Amino acid sequence: MKKTVLFSLTLYLLFTLKGCTQSLDSDKLDSLLDLLETNNKAMVSVAISKNGNVLYSKATGYASISDQKKIPATVHTLYRIGSITKVFTATMIFQLVEEKKLSLNATLEAYFPTIPNSGQITIENLLNHRSGIHNFTDEAGYKEYMTKAKKPEEMVAVIAAGKPDFSPGQKASYSNSNYVLLGYIIEKLTGKTYAENLRSRILDKVQLNETYYGGKTDLAKHESYSYTFDGKWTQMPETDMSVPAGAGAIVSTPTELTKFITALFSGKLVSESSLNQMKTITDGYGMGLFQVPFEYRKGYGHNGGIDGFASSLYYFPDDSLAVAVCSNGFSYAMNDILIAMLSTYYKRPFSLPEFKTITLKPEALNQYLGTYSCPQLPFMITVAKEGNVLTAKATGQPMFKLDAVKPDVFRFDKAGIEMEFITTKSEFILKQSGGTYVFKREY
Repeated sequence: MKKTVLFSLTLYLLFTLKGCTQSLDSDKLDSLLDLLETNNKAMVSVAISKNGNVLYSKATGYASISDQKKIPATVHTLYRIGSITKVFTATMIFQLVEEKKLSLNATLEAYFPTIPNSGQITIENLLNHRSGIHNFTDEAGYKEYMTKAKKPEEMVAVIAAGKPDFSPGQKASYSNSNYVLLGYIIEKLTGKTYAENLRSRILDKVQLNETYYGGKTDLAKHESYSYTFDGKWTQMPETDMSVPAGAGAIVSTPTELTKFITALFSGKLVSESSLNQMKTITDGYGMGLFQVPFEYRKGYGHNGGIDGFASSLYYFPDDSLAVAVCSNGFSYAMNDILIAMLSTYYKRPFSLPEFKTITLKPEALNQYLGTYSCPQLPFMITVAKEGNVLTAKATGQPMFKLDAVKPDVFRFDKAGIEMEFITTKSEFILKQSGGTYVFKREY
């Protein structure tokens, strides 16, 4: 649910897109997904569709792992999709606008006057994250209640207690609070639950039978648990879906997600005018959509993360192409899987990863320790060690452990990061998502 891009680097898929085909040579993509599963790097389900027709789908890993039984994942396994829920919520908001039941200029005061600055915050501000409302999932106390059921009035009180981050409209900053409130507004305007609106306004219209507002995980419904890997797959705690609500409570499959976003861009759910407003990017945010830039193509969609789940959904209008990936356990960059999927479609080369690591003595790591800065990026990275393992921590970000893959070269596969140290210059080169950044040691 929380939008997390390590180091706040913009998520780009940087590669050349040329050619177009409706037949896929999927052997190499199969090899990648199998390689990730074999090395416990990712359990994923993926789908690629063109004009609503599925060209490729595959699932790896398990929906459930226990000492008694493992349930293999299939293409019909359901995953919590986290913040991709926001695309569904924004779609329903624009439907209400088209029905003249709501205006983008309406203020939050009419619905939730206890929210600070509610008289100045518009529906549009909520949609494109320009409200200034503090993101409740950033608070330390969030983890203490996230697994417990919350009534709407309780969540509103939680959100209202947060100090505004900035004045409405002043700038943009991602906040799950915005979409929790939008989900409640849908309920207030219709007199129906979010789940009922979702069913009648979207799911029934485009025949989505494996998508719905989630609850406690039910294996009998082909839902999956989520996991983290630290020598073995360990099940993660479950967020109660009443907490993320309209910001992150939907479960689905990659195939159904591609069907949904294709319907959205085909005019089956909102008008062209509404879609254009959803696609309009201001300070990096659209109204329920992000933009993914390519060489000369633009894709639109969203990513998501909740518990141990990660998901991405993007649509490229020029080619009527949709791609989706859902994971319930990963220590490999989802962006790299998307690159491989799109490279497969466009017949572009991509490299299979190698997961060989080496072990260094603790004293050998001393030459890398210190705090580094990069002129292009507004944060510093502190490199430290825990025993014979190198660690890195960016300003305001959690610490992460680095794998040594060769002398002077370290990786963090979960975020697709590679750090190559040049000790003679007291610097390292960070590579992530196609970008290259030089960090100099400050002290």
